[in-house]
Amino acid sequence: MSSKKHILLATVLGGLIGAGIMTFLFGSTVNEQQNTAEPKENKPLYWVAPMDANYRRDKPGKSPMGMELIPVYEEDAQSDGTDNDWGEGVVKISPHVVNNLGVRTAKAQLKSMETVISTVGYVQYDEDRLVHIHPRVDGWVEKLFIKAVGDEAKKGQALYELYSPELVNAQKEMMLALDQSSQPLIDAAHKRLLAMRMSPAFIENLIRTKEVKQTVTFYAPQSGVVENLPIREGFYVQPGTTIMSIGQLDQVWVEAEVFERDAAQVKSGLAVAMTLDYVPGKVWQGEVDYVYPSLNAQNRTLRVRLRFDNKNHELKPNMFAQVAIHAKPTGSVIVVPKESVIRTGQQERVVLALGEGQFKSIAVVVGRVEREEIEILDGLNEGDIVVTSAQFLIDSESSKSSDFKRMMRDEVPAAIWMQGIVNSVMADHRMV
Repeated sequence: MSSKKHILLATVLGGLIGAGIMTFLFGSTVNEQQNTAEPKENKPLYWVAPMDANYRRDKPGKSPMGMELIPVYEEDAQSDGTDNDWGEGVVKISPHVVNNLGVRTAKAQLKSMETVISTVGYVQYDEDRLVHIHPRVDGWVEKLFIKAVGDEAKKGQALYELYSPELVNAQKEMMLALDQSSQPLIDAAHKRLLAMRMSPAFIENLIRTKEVKQTVTFYAPQSGVVENLPIREGFYVQPGTTIMSIGQLDQVWVEAEVFERDAAQVKSGLAVAMTLDYVPGKVWQGEVDYVYPSLNAQNRTLRVRLRFDNKNHELKPNMFAQVAIHAKPTGSVIVVPKESVIRTGQQERVVLALGEGQFKSIAVVVGRVEREEIEILDGLNEGDIVVTSAQFLIDSESSKSSDFKRMMRDEVPAAIWMQGIVNSVMADHRMV
């Protein structure tokens, strides 16, 4: 009986010793191994500074700037953008955060771009049809038939009466030529009267009646509106004096200015649409009549002259107008929504949506800018997806480590080998 007890005791001790050896070799028993099969707790790998990803610590603390360190987990380290095809600066955002930020995207499209240059201008007289009236001799204005600026004048209407000794003498020369019946003298006297702007009817009446007039009436050479009237009755005038100016309103000019960046797109003959507060809702169609050869030195704008028909005389000089110049469409170019481009003054950027919650800020070169779209000359391809809202928040995060350039997949980083000497070791700070 005692022998059986010894055998049982040896069996139990053997089992305990065997379990201890198994525990020593493998670190756990079978039951413990079953427990370790359960998911491990997600512990941080290290802690980094919010403003400097190169500042790492193995425990919580504060950065040199006094900010709390941020824990980095295994999935964060695997998706930090260092081992993907897009290089540095890739930002990964959870789907619920993307939804809360209201992130919207749009595709870069290849399409023809029609540029509309919006500006303002002022209605002016058509100076090609603006007539200035000057006397050909010295004299006094005895009577003025047009009293104020803005009065309408009809072609052939009497404008003013002028007394001038030279006009009286010219009439007397015609009388002498008629008395002598000398055709050469008559022709010379007739030409002189015409040169003094006497009307053919007045000369014909002078030859018929042979009566010298002390005052001569002058008539309007064209119909229009009196634009300038610097004289009154009794004024003494000379050949250099402007008596009045008459402009027509059947056609008008509009003087507009465009920015220097749009100067190359403005050409003569381009279609123009114009609206005025004077007649809300109505659109006048015209064209670019002339592009001036120089820019305004003060505001760096180019002056453009536009021409519009005005049969009903609705357009009046000095009216303020909104103008849209339609430039010729370009060929196929890559365009994105205007709000997707971040313009800093030194660089233009867009935020690419890479998929699966990943984003990256890259540099682009922009071209023409329209009301809703902007041309991309370099940096994007057709079909690329760009962020159109909340891109400033994503860009600020991507900017901390991004070089703002799309990295090539086969690009190999350069390495430089140097030799040095370790002067001191700071084990607590993990620095040498």
